[in-house]
Amino acid sequence: QLQASGGGLVQAGGSLRLSCVASGLTFREYTMAWFRQAPGKAREFVAGVRYSGSALRYADSVKGRFTISTDNVKNTVYLQMNSLKPEDTADYYCAADRWTILSAIANHGVYDYWGQGTQVTVSS
Repeated sequence: QLQASGGGLVQAGGSLRLSCVASGLTFREYTMAWFRQAPGKAREFVAGVRYSGSALRYADSVKGRFTISTDNVKNTVYLQMNSLKPEDTADYYCAADRWTILSAIANHGVYDYWGQGTQVTVSS
């Protein structure tokens, strides 16, 4: 199971940190990722960290502003979001997939486990 939290309302330029706690899986074997979905739009990849921290990937739209990290003791993945923009407004979902190949990190179709969404609203 994945339990996401940390969303909220923030002004443009502000920061938020999302957390996602994983239970019932061997954390080091799983790629952890964040996706988002804005109203009326398709779900899109935001950031991912491949199992055992072997690779990081970011969507171009968030590079330099968002940072994904993990705490392997707490089985938690974080998404630090800085310099938020109104276009970052969406429901954010964490996801987990075991032994993901590098080329598939951004593909939401490979992920077996999903957390509930946490809403992020950025006001202008």
